[in-house]
Amino acid sequence: MALTLHAAAPDDPDAQALLDELSAALQAITGDSGRSSFSADDVRGPRSCFVLARDGATGQALGCGALRPLQDGVAELKRMYARPGGRGVGAALLHHLEAQARALGYQALWLETRAVNVRALAFYERQGYRRMANYGRYVGRPEAVCLGKELA
Repeated sequence: MALTLHAAAPDDPDAQALLDELSAALQAITGDSGRSSFSADDVRGPRSCFVLARDGATGQALGCGALRPLQDGVAELKRMYARPGGRGVGAALLHHLEAQARALGYQALWLETRAVNVRALAFYERQGYRRMANYGRYVGRPEAVCLGKELA
């Protein structure tokens, strides 16, 4: 399947539908929708972005993801989601966001997911992300797993 990846506003109707699906999936997997750890304003400012992946033939939105500044040289990956059945969408989104992060001058990407979200952990580890000490709001929270990747 051919994909198009492009910048979008997090309040775009297609983006909102994907974010709602992600929140429902996270609620089912982890018991927390993750909404409290995401603000659309965080991905509207300088050195941030929100991206949609679409089916190149139909234009249907298949996934989303975002970057926000975290600290000097480090961006945080937020609200990564690919609709079930869209093979390769998550990897394509992640590679696009990594390229965006490099273009914005970041040297590393960090993220957090829950320990019970074994599918997400396996995905990120396959993509070269490694577990690291919990940072920021995740310090002291054993249910949280933080991962990072140096960008070449």
